[in-house]
Amino acid sequence: MAEHWGDGTRAVRAGLPEPVKYEPALPGPVFAAHYHLPGDPTGPYTYGRDENPTWTHLERAVGELEAPGDAGARTVVFASGMAAVSSVLFSQLRAGDVAVLPDDGYQALPLVREQLEAYGIEVRTAPTGGDAQLAVLDGAKLLWLETPSNPGLDVCDIRRLVAAAHAGGTLVAVDNTLATPLGQRPLELGADFSVASDTKGMTGHGDILLGHVTCRDAALAAAVRRWRKITGAIPGPMEAWLAHRSLATLQLRVERQCANALVLADALAGRDDVTRLRHPGLPGDPSHKVAAGQMRRFGSVVSFVLADREQAERFLDALRLVDDATSFGGVRSTAERRGRWGGDAVPEGFIRFSVGAEDPDDLVADVLRALDAAAGR
Repeated sequence: MAEHWGDGTRAVRAGLPEPVKYEPALPGPVFAAHYHLPGDPTGPYTYGRDENPTWTHLERAVGELEAPGDAGARTVVFASGMAAVSSVLFSQLRAGDVAVLPDDGYQALPLVREQLEAYGIEVRTAPTGGDAQLAVLDGAKLLWLETPSNPGLDVCDIRRLVAAAHAGGTLVAVDNTLATPLGQRPLELGADFSVASDTKGMTGHGDILLGHVTCRDAALAAAVRRWRKITGAIPGPMEAWLAHRSLATLQLRVERQCANALVLADALAGRDDVTRLRHPGLPGDPSHKVAAGQMRRFGSVVSFVLADREQAERFLDALRLVDDATSFGGVRSTAERRGRWGGDAVPEGFIRFSVGAEDPDDLVADVLRALDAAAGR
């Protein structure tokens, strides 16, 4: 029956244990460095760096969202999104291997590239848009996709890239942070790994650092879990419990935020002071056709460019309902001039706008008023 549940039902029920009289529906966080362990260590919980009951509930919940109805899906949770990213790359790649990364992805990827190359791994890069990574795929051990890309919001055809990669024996990992499993399910599209920073849309309140990796292959999952043990990149029990609690509102949050993002993008489309507007849900967006073929919801992020750094900063200063902050996917709208970090190939006036769950009329009014103020109107 559960495999036929809708997104809202699944988000509310995911990962909950069987009901026990007088026990809470979601057991509280378990804080333990060690467990009672007489005799041989054959049980599920032996030491706090390896396993924790609170992680188990969360991992089951995320697995149910990433691969509904697939009892073989395995999820491993991490202390952060980058811990999750690193676990896939460094558990699978060895000196002499080839990895293909996007050159327009998350700004920490260049740091990852440096470390991979320091370990003797060849790294090739190409843009997300136009499935350009196909051109550098030959002989690769691992293909890393980020779609929609952050911050440019380009989209690649996951099915097409997976088919080409698997034909050559290449593994495929998809960074699904921006879409969340309610917007896109990479494993259903053929990927070997679905990876996300749960700091963002999955938990949605901007107060937890967390990440996860989900895959169907038991050996791949075991390698990722082993990497977590070696590096100790484990989540705190409280963070894991808070994340599981937050999943109950995932469908409500994502539905509202994605709808608001489309409303805002439509409003921005009519502005002559806004250029290079991107959102995969806009029918005129260069990525819309591909996105519509693989995404069920188009995400909460909108990007656009203002004339220059000064106008962008005036715009951000004039906003009242939007926080000037990094990250995305939260219930409170945030925006930032992305060029301030220096790691993305974007114009000085580039704005990454994460749309929250505010009343859409209030949010659009605030944004349009701030744009007018920034333009001196």
